[in-house]
Amino acid sequence: MKKYLIALMTIFSLGQFAFIQPVSAQNPRVTIPDFADLVERASPAVVNIRTTEKVVVQQAQGGIPGMPEDQAEFFRRFFGVPIPGLPNGPKQAQPNPGKPQEADRGVGSGFIIESNGLILTNAHVVEGATTIYVTLTDKREFKAKLLGMDKRTDVAVVKIDARDLPKLPLGDSSRVRVGEWVLAIGSPFGLENTVTAGIVSAKSRDTGDYLPFIQTDVAVNPGNSGGPLLNTAGQVIGINSQIFSRSGGYMGISFAIPIDEAMRVADQLRTNGKMTRGRIGVALGEMTKDVAESLGLGKPRGAYVRNVEPGGPAAAGGIESGDVILSFNGRDIAKSTDLPRVVGETKPGTSAPVQVWRKGGTRDLTVTVTDAESTQAANKKSDAPASNSNSANALGVAVSELSDGKKKDLNIKGGVEVTGLGEGPLARAGIRPGDVIIRVADADITGVKQFEALVKGLDANKAVPVFIRRADSTLVVPVRPK
Repeated sequence: MKKYLIALMTIFSLGQFAFIQPVSAQNPRVTIPDFADLVERASPAVVNIRTTEKVVVQQAQGGIPGMPEDQAEFFRRFFGVPIPGLPNGPKQAQPNPGKPQEADRGVGSGFIIESNGLILTNAHVVEGATTIYVTLTDKREFKAKLLGMDKRTDVAVVKIDARDLPKLPLGDSSRVRVGEWVLAIGSPFGLENTVTAGIVSAKSRDTGDYLPFIQTDVAVNPGNSGGPLLNTAGQVIGINSQIFSRSGGYMGISFAIPIDEAMRVADQLRTNGKMTRGRIGVALGEMTKDVAESLGLGKPRGAYVRNVEPGGPAAAGGIESGDVILSFNGRDIAKSTDLPRVVGETKPGTSAPVQVWRKGGTRDLTVTVTDAESTQAANKKSDAPASNSNSANALGVAVSELSDGKKKDLNIKGGVEVTGLGEGPLARAGIRPGDVIIRVADADITGVKQFEALVKGLDANKAVPVFIRRADSTLVVPVRPK
């Protein structure tokens, strides 16, 4: 029995050693990092941010809240009950009705990036605040000035009047590796200088138009927002911003804004007080495997253009609805969510080269980027057609000619309008009366006769892309003719 006990103790000890100090051919002596020294260096540069707002307090001047004055007077006279606000009761100091009062709005975190008091945080931490208070680890409190914020990236820059403050070094978020150790410092639930640690779970998570988030399993809760995400070198690689939660609390997934993206925004906010972005005037759709194969792309890639703003930069540059943008200004576009970021980073006025996929081949175009704040042109509504076709074709639709007025309203050169649906592939794909078919495979639709002749020649064994105009969007529907 003693031998078995010794054996079990030996296995347990070896197991502990393997956990603490795993051995491999690549890493002969890898140990779990000790964050104590790092935290000691970094904590003084992490701040607590408290915000207030002006609210109007409507409150009665005396008596018992919710009790009519005659009832309160009855209790005072006949039962000798002291009623606050009445002559024989204690006086109660209350604000004047309608007078704005300062009330706490929320708490968050931030970190110092320059020793003169420049601080990064989240836009949602300071948005709508009347006053911003910054508290340092040495308990000094300052009123902060908001230099600028950008809600789309959730980045804000504030400044306090102080000098010789500790600051955090900035890292390179493009070099972050999935699986590396990271930690967060902040004020979850108002608990200042709380440290949590974990690993990078994923990179380039698309949860918004302009941000490829860093995903971690670091515990982040309300109040952590705006605090730094640090690597083991003590460098900031992100700003803790969001959590995935069904309960409102941490559930094992948190997201941080990459510091490279945040600083690009912060530099503009410091200089201009706002973020200036480029735009080209396109609406994008999802590029699925079926759509990519039907267009001859092979695998899903690029940004599918479902609508082009009439008179906008893209239209002027020759981009059409149904195009797939493969590269913009020298940068490859892997998916639709990449394009808004790349265009947004492009300085307005830039003539950017654009490569698009159209009708089975690539085309090189040039688009002049404009300011995203400029007024966008409004698309007009369509009018009704007259039918002159039936649904006894391979696509199972009845179509009609388009008037010149409707072509102008929809900003298209040709097409036929769907007026009826039979038991065909387009009906099963969700096409409805009023949709306009503008292209089948690589052929633009010019009228009903051409459309019917084209459909008769389709290969029933091969899926083809049908381009549908619906209101201000262009959809690609891969279908197999019946």
